[in-house]
Amino acid sequence: MAETTIRVPDIGGAEGAEVVEILVAVGDQIELEQSLIVLESDKASMEIPASAAGTVTALNVAVGDQLSEGDAILQLETGEATAGSEVTAAPSVESEPAVESAVAEPEVETTPAAAPAGESQSQSIEVTIPDIGTDGEVDLVEVLVAVGDSVAEGDSLVILESDKASMEVPAPASGTIEALLVDAGASVSEGTAIATLRTEGGVTSTAAAPAAEVPTAPASAPEPAPSAAAVSAQAPAVSASTAEQPSTEGVYAGPAVRKLAREFGIDLNQVKGSGPRNRILKEDLHAFVSNALKAPRSEAPAGAGLPVIPEVDFAKFGEIEAEPRSRIDKLTADNMRRSWLNLPHVTQFDDADITELEQFRADMKHEAERRGLKLSPLPFILKACAVALNAHPKLKSSLADAGDTLVSKHYCNIGMAVDTPAGLVVPVIRDIDHKTVWDIAQEVADLAALARDRKLRADQMQGGVFTVSSLGNIGGRGFTPIVNPPEVAILGVSRADVQPVWDGETFVPRKMLPLSLSYDHRVINGGDAGRFLTELVGLLADIRMVLM
Repeated sequence: MAETTIRVPDIGGAEGAEVVEILVAVGDQIELEQSLIVLESDKASMEIPASAAGTVTALNVAVGDQLSEGDAILQLETGEATAGSEVTAAPSVESEPAVESAVAEPEVETTPAAAPAGESQSQSIEVTIPDIGTDGEVDLVEVLVAVGDSVAEGDSLVILESDKASMEVPAPASGTIEALLVDAGASVSEGTAIATLRTEGGVTSTAAAPAAEVPTAPASAPEPAPSAAAVSAQAPAVSASTAEQPSTEGVYAGPAVRKLAREFGIDLNQVKGSGPRNRILKEDLHAFVSNALKAPRSEAPAGAGLPVIPEVDFAKFGEIEAEPRSRIDKLTADNMRRSWLNLPHVTQFDDADITELEQFRADMKHEAERRGLKLSPLPFILKACAVALNAHPKLKSSLADAGDTLVSKHYCNIGMAVDTPAGLVVPVIRDIDHKTVWDIAQEVADLAALARDRKLRADQMQGGVFTVSSLGNIGGRGFTPIVNPPEVAILGVSRADVQPVWDGETFVPRKMLPLSLSYDHRVINGGDAGRFLTELVGLLADIRMVLM
């Protein structure tokens, strides 16, 4: 075994590049070319890779340290003795070996002949990608100017980025942008033409080298300068090619994080950084995606490609009154949004003939009064649903293991949506298939009262396999209820009405009840839903089948 010191390589003579992230820890096994630290300045961000493999025995740097060429980064115990005790890491673009210490100037091709010394002449020059230390292509992630913009020499024109470094290509001279030859998202390499620049008086000085390989952050800078947003004050406009993409101006993140964000489709403006000075780390992206999938909030950033609805000042149109929403309202909104975004909803409609059911209910009015109950159609509907669910158990199943497992349930607990002043709640009646209509009617009354008084316990709203949402006499011919996960189906009940129905010889008045069955199409197909709804309609039409 041999211990080696890995040091900061030649970074173009820059002094005081800041350590913004340490990517390894003592005890880590690292591989050749694995990134060790991230250095950043106001113009560039770069990851320093390992030039040898082994085990980290000590770290010589901390976040916030200012490093220069030759400073020790860490101690590494390698698997075999090496010729010498010190190894210098090589900064890398797209995992290439060491980058030249002084990056070449952007190539400038002059269209007309050069003007004689001292003579001012307007000319058009083509700005190309300079030597960026690799023969491979890198991504052009942002265009910082637009046609017609006036730029000064050294102003940034475009941002290039790989998984190891980001860099800005500066203007080689002052002038006006005549044409843009690239769009954001293009892959470019050394010599690729990016813009045409109209200059006054020719090219008067040497173009500044791209900042990717020269991190020169001033040690006294009080605020971090984002690696991909150091846009000059003389070039505020963004090209039309990038206008459709979220701008990451002001975002503090390294190239590897930005690349991962593009792969995930994440707008970095919506991510809160947990690194030094709010720098966004890869872990922040993972947490953002995890939170968005597990519990998206109605007030949370949309993310993942969903546009945010802009705020409106309603007061400018007239008098308003604003009041905070209740916790139940917000929780319901969150649950409905999560369901709508994650479940492929399908809704099927049918009408149930409840003429005989209504006659039977009227006949039982005196018995209901004796029991102190109001016998609405809902207990009959719940009981009929229990019978139909047991005949078609797929509609009371649930998905598990990220959709790889279908869980079948051998119990029949049905939730009923209750509208309260505080918001919508769904208490659950357990084992409906083993209870009489009278038992169900009593529980409906008891749970509805608890819901209105906000006295429902958490366990009284859990364990459902199916939900019934009844609008009763409120109105409507039908609606599309949203499935209540982890359930896979929900029944919407609208207002019953007397309609003429053909009996084969003539039209007769029948009381028809509109039903809407919404279901998760990942589990329930049209045939499953159709058979269930047909059976339910038949049970409600002949209530004797429910009471047997």
